Amino acid sequence: MKAMILAAGRGERMRPLTDTTPKPLLRVGGKSLIERHLERLAAAGFQDVVINHAHLGERLIEALGDGSRWGISIAWSAEPPGALETAGGIAQALPLLGPDPFLVLSGDILCEWDFTRAPALAQRLARAGAHLVLTANPEDHPGGDFSLDGATLRPAIAGKALTYANIGVFSPAFFAPVKPGQFLKLRPLLDAAIADGRITGEEYHGRWHNIGTPELLARCERDLEAESRAEST
Repeated sequence: MKAMILAAGRGERMRPLTDTTPKPLLRVGGKSLIERHLERLAAAGFQDVVINHAHLGERLIEALGDGSRWGISIAWSAEPPGALETAGGIAQALPLLGPDPFLVLSGDILCEWDFTRAPALAQRLARAGAHLVLTANPEDHPGGDFSLDGATLRPAIAGKALTYANIGVFSPAFFAPVKPGQFLKLRPLLDAAIADGRITGEEYHGRWHNIGTPELLARCERDLEAESRAEST
């Protein structure tokens, strides 16, 4: 099974840090966000990882290379300036991802969701379906994104909504509506698939940080430092 890390975004809310550094290369706890992903993917048995890039993409390629440092193979999916957004970027990378379902995660999150579960989830996907990982709503996104009816993803219900953790398993056919080179967010495809009952989901209760601003980056750093101090006592 292959994995894709989304790393093409400009990271406007993270400026000025992202004026010179791609957001996935920002460091927390002494290590870049994307390196943490690569380490955990390798430990979970993934051998092939696709990474898309646009803004400062050459910096990403220079830092990560071909992935041999982690015992994996990295394939790079280039996008035009401004990038293609999530659905457009994944569709652009489909020739590198192949015909089987694949794992997708954002390069700007810190999480400990168990990547070894992805192959089993992939086997249960409908032909054009997806499985999303959801988490409790963070302070900066209190309204959430979706709700769960058992394992079926539904539109958000007030008081019962959860936040998409930017981790999912997708069938390649899920992106069939996207035209080559099209700029398209993921949400329209998700909404259409929810209406058709083609998406399952789960709630994840472990560590998860969406690092979208310098303030959230600093908060994550403080949390890791506090955990490190607690473990050493």
